[in-house]
Amino acid sequence: MPGNRSSSFIVLCALALAGCSAESRTVGADLPQTEPTGAQDPRAARYERNAYQVAQGGRYFTWYGCGSCHGSDAAGALNLNDRLWAHGSDLDQVYRFIAQGHGDARYGERIPVEQLWQITAYVRTLPQLKPEKRRRQDVDQVGEAQGDNWTGPVLP
Repeated sequence: MPGNRSSSFIVLCALALAGCSAESRTVGADLPQTEPTGAQDPRAARYERNAYQVAQGGRYFTWYGCGSCHGSDAAGALNLNDRLWAHGSDLDQVYRFIAQGHGDARYGERIPVEQLWQITAYVRTLPQLKPEKRRRQDVDQVGEAQGDNWTGPVLP
């Protein structure tokens, strides 16, 4: 019977590890180095279905000052809580608008590609967030660096 216990333990450990895939973290050369190739880019799942990547996107959203215009109480075109976005809600459209469509901001020149993917994944989840969760995220990040006081990486 001892063999059965160790086999059961191994199976339970494997199942427990498999259950953590929604928060798995990928590091290395397989991370995107380019913008999405289209609305159905297969790399999107690594970000949009991963709680860690979406959470990081939320942090960068705050750090880069996106919440100053697109906060939970934003109205009209600045409201990201619905999918009525003037520039489209597909993955590639959201990414491209963040990177290139903000007038003189040129976020695509200042924010690394992986962080843009993470911000895009976060922004695309906003319509599914209940207002109280969005407010909780805002409160949780009050002490984080935001916008003008962000001193993180900036590309040349």
